[in-house]
Amino acid sequence: MSLSSDLFGQLIGICGGALLLTATLLVWRRSMPAGVRALAVQGIAVAGLAAAIGIFEGEWQLLAIAAGIVVIKGVLIPLVLARAARSRPSSRAEVPLINTTAALLWAALLTTVAYLVAQPVAALAPGPAAGTLAVGFALVLIGFLLLLVRRHAVGQVMGFVVLDNGIAAIAFLTVGGVPLVVEIGVSLDVLLIVLILYVVTNRMAAAGVVDLDDLRELHD
Repeated sequence: MSLSSDLFGQLIGICGGALLLTATLLVWRRSMPAGVRALAVQGIAVAGLAAAIGIFEGEWQLLAIAAGIVVIKGVLIPLVLARAARSRPSSRAEVPLINTTAALLWAALLTTVAYLVAQPVAALAPGPAAGTLAVGFALVLIGFLLLLVRRHAVGQVMGFVVLDNGIAAIAFLTVGGVPLVVEIGVSLDVLLIVLILYVVTNRMAAAGVVDLDDLRELHD
C-alpha cells in the first residue's frame, strides 16, 4: 500500500489544518471540557500525520508510533485532563491573564512568525510535507502562549501538551519522525507529567486552591 504525492499532500494538509484549528480553539475557548476535546483531536491529528508519512515513505515503524500516539495523546491524556476538569466545578472554566481577543491576536501573530521561520527550513527539504512544517512551529509558539496566559494548572498542562505536539509534528515533517522507543518514551513522559499534575491539582483543590495565582498570594 502506498500513497500518491497528491493524496499524501492532501492528507498532510488536512492533518496540519486540524492541528492549527485545535490550537486556535484552545486559545479561544475558556471551557476546560471543550479544551480537552480539542486536545484529543489534536493528538489524533499528530498520529494521522505520522501514519501518512509512514505509508508514503514506506516507514512502517511510523504506523506503530501513530498507534501509540492515538492511545496516549488521543485517549489517555485527554481522559486524565477531563477527569481533573470535572473534579472541581470551579475549574471547568477559567479567566486567562489576557482576554480572548488579545489571545487570538497573539496566536495569529505567532502563527505568522512561525510561517516566516519555517520558510528557510522547508527550503532545505522540499516536498509535499514542507508546506505544513510551519504548523509545527506555530504549535510550539501557541503552546508557550497557553503556558503564559493560563491560570489553572490543568490549562497550563494543555499548553505543555500542545508544545509537545508541535515538536512531534516538526520531527515527523523534517526527518520522518524519531525511533519508536524514543517517541513512545517521550509520550509516556508527557502522560506521567499529566498524571502528576492531576494528583497535585486534586491536592490543591482539597486545600481550596484552584488557581495558580492563589499560590502566589499564599507565598506573599
